[in-house]
Amino acid sequence: MASGPRIGHAAAGDERGNAMADMKKRLLDWIEEDRGELQGFFSEFVATPSPNPPGDTRAAVAHIRRFLDEHGLAHRVIDPEPMFPNVVASLDGGRDGRHLVLNGHVDVFPAGDEGWSHGGPWSGRVADGAVWGRGSSDMKCGTSASIFAFMYLSRIGEHLGGKLTLTCVSDEETFGPWGARYLMEHHPEVHGDCCLNGEPSSPFSIRFGEKGPWWVTFHVTTEGAHGAYTHAGESASLTAMRFCRDLEAAVDVIEVPPPHNIGRALEEARDAVDRAMGPGAHGIVQKATCNIGVIEAGVKVNVAPGSARIEADIRLPVGCDKETVAKAVDAVLARYPQIEMEEQNYMAPSWCDPYGEMVGILQDNVEALAGFRPVPIVGLGGTDARLWRYRGIGGYVYGPSPTGMGQRDEHVPLDDFFHVVKSHALSAYDYLKAA
Repeated sequence: MASGPRIGHAAAGDERGNAMADMKKRLLDWIEEDRGELQGFFSEFVATPSPNPPGDTRAAVAHIRRFLDEHGLAHRVIDPEPMFPNVVASLDGGRDGRHLVLNGHVDVFPAGDEGWSHGGPWSGRVADGAVWGRGSSDMKCGTSASIFAFMYLSRIGEHLGGKLTLTCVSDEETFGPWGARYLMEHHPEVHGDCCLNGEPSSPFSIRFGEKGPWWVTFHVTTEGAHGAYTHAGESASLTAMRFCRDLEAAVDVIEVPPPHNIGRALEEARDAVDRAMGPGAHGIVQKATCNIGVIEAGVKVNVAPGSARIEADIRLPVGCDKETVAKAVDAVLARYPQIEMEEQNYMAPSWCDPYGEMVGILQDNVEALAGFRPVPIVGLGGTDARLWRYRGIGGYVYGPSPTGMGQRDEHVPLDDFFHVVKSHALSAYDYLKAA
């Protein structure tokens, strides 16, 4: 008699499992049937310039809105700054449950026209099995995946629990205030219980955290002199170069122990970090780094300049606070009374549980699709996912390889593109179905 309930539960569990498998097969079948439409959307998306600066995304947002309208998907535009519009759409499931947010940005890095192999930065050309152009990797592939996942799940909304929200935002590349930051501060309906983002991560890794950028400007003021009279006054350019060397050395020695279970995850991800972000990446994940992005000085070859400007990008590892790095910077500045510092921007490092539920869901789906399990890692660059983590909400990043990101010939292989689309659609379904 005792075996009866167990058999009944097993049968019910098998039935639910079969229904879920059927639904996921339906999602995959739709994606395969629509390959031409999805590829065309992605290609045209890349071909619609949205460089930041200046950050004008109106044409790219219009491209997104046309797609949503064609598929009967209600949405709204939130544009506190009209040049930087954001698209938000929501879908309620057939019963109560959790709230998943799909987030991607529309703006991209600027690009020069020279040296591109496939028609320039805004061609969006499909060639050699890839889509080419600025923003293909960062992050119009991932944003497209969010849009398609939302579209396909809208067809089976009655089978989902909870709520699904799509946020296609502007103003991300410069950490600006008019995109995801504005939504998070003024529209709490986009907070959700988990955020899935398609920034470049490589298909072999899932980003659960990232280093924090601290952008600072240093102003150098000296007497200057005639270029032949080097004894007559200090050169601001030479002082700037000495300062930059000292600053880099002071920041480079800062290393902090990772908090909570991050150390275990990073050790397990040693090879995956280097695979995702290049050899040597693992060696700097838990170190502060300093990049001197801009040095400006001088008006003429035979004049020792009396002023110079330095812009530095300092990255803080997970678990490191700004005060620790500022103390090291102040120690260097104390040796250079002719230099003053001005802060331009700061975003704290962010992280969430490297073994959270969404990580397992993504790993299971990627393994079923491609035969490997992506490893949770900390990213070196920043994403909007940090804004969810700051509020204690899991923010996970799974996207294409960062092939040529910010460089000439940025591109995404079509196999990677469709893999990311499938991974996001299936994982969004699993997260909401499990609620």
